[in-house]
Amino acid sequence: MKLMIISDIHGSYNDLEKVMHYFDEEQPDRLIILGDILYHGPRNDLPEGYAPKKCIPLLNKYKDKILAVRGNCDAEVDQMVLDFPMRSDYALLNVDGHDFYITHGHLYNKDNMPYLKKGDVFLYGHYHVPVFEDHGFYTVNPNSISLPKQGVKSFLVYENETFTLYNLENKKIWCKKITK
Repeated sequence: MKLMIISDIHGSYNDLEKVMHYFDEEQPDRLIILGDILYHGPRNDLPEGYAPKKCIPLLNKYKDKILAVRGNCDAEVDQMVLDFPMRSDYALLNVDGHDFYITHGHLYNKDNMPYLKKGDVFLYGHYHVPVFEDHGFYTVNPNSISLPKQGVKSFLVYENETFTLYNLENKKIWCKKITK
């Protein structure tokens, strides 16, 4: 299974459009969205290309492929315009024999971890920095596609037990293999 993983869109249509172009070209099986979809939040500046209303139809077009969780900037009212569920605090997915614990990161994070076994993946956003750490289980963060705190805007692709981090120009930044 091939997954594309994005986080912290914060209503940036320009950045979302670039990422979805990659999605159309590469045809992953699922798009995982780690929260903070439409709103920029009170602590963030407006991202370039801020246009939440334009993000809605772009994302709804892929409603059958999206698995999304709620971020701290997502509101109940957002579910009224998005055609895919996005109000859960976490989701579980088994891929290639690995259990993926998928969350935004504001509730479950390094200080409040769920139970994880060897080879499991803790997939989160919220911090706006790319992370790949091996603790026997893996902690993985794709960064923000609109408001990175370090480096460049980025997203992840997972395929064949490998995470690849890409910038928005679809250039590889790094590849990391996981094992059971």
